[in-house]
Amino acid sequence: MTSSSSSSSSSSSSSSSSSSITFTLLLLSLLLALSPNPSLASRRNNTDDIITRYSSYVRNACSVTQYQQLCVRTLWPFAIVARNNSSKWARAGVAVTITDTKKILRLLLKTQRSAVGKRERIALSDCRELFVDSLDNLYKSLAVLRKLDPDLFLQQMSDLATWLSAALTDEDTCLDGFEETSSSSRTVRMIRRKVTKCMQLCSNALALLNKLAYDGL
Repeated sequence: MTSSSSSSSSSSSSSSSSSSITFTLLLLSLLLALSPNPSLASRRNNTDDIITRYSSYVRNACSVTQYQQLCVRTLWPFAIVARNNSSKWARAGVAVTITDTKKILRLLLKTQRSAVGKRERIALSDCRELFVDSLDNLYKSLAVLRKLDPDLFLQQMSDLATWLSAALTDEDTCLDGFEETSSSSRTVRMIRRKVTKCMQLCSNALALLNKLAYDGL
């Protein structure tokens, strides 16, 4: 089940990533083409160099993750700031996971109110509690990543690995809770799809953390 969902999500993410980058390139090219500046060729070359450089930053950072296309698509906006800084990429990975987790929590609350079946209501309630715990662990992780200390680095990395792993486990447990509900339910299928994506983001964040632990400060 998880393999199939991951494959589908990876394919969709790959398409979205390519479309986003292609659109950026086309937009920049159009702006340059409309410019009356005589140094047009030089400016175009400079723009291409910048795009290539930032694309290299994010792809290099995401190379350690399992869901690389999703990583590139979601972390692309951080490239200009993070560059080759492992701690900033780890922080970005946790930040985008927090954003997605909060969206799912709102969705779970809304869906829980309109759930019809008893099993579905129980699964939604349990999942919401798990995501609250997951969000708490993610926030603790982000707080530590903002205050990394060379003297406490090893302990901080240990705590971060524990919290992110716990967040990932919570999300996986939520997904398992829907196994006993109607698999044909449109609501259940939608939530499982979104939870799967959130798990992939959390997995990527954990991989980026491991890279930080390896690289050091």
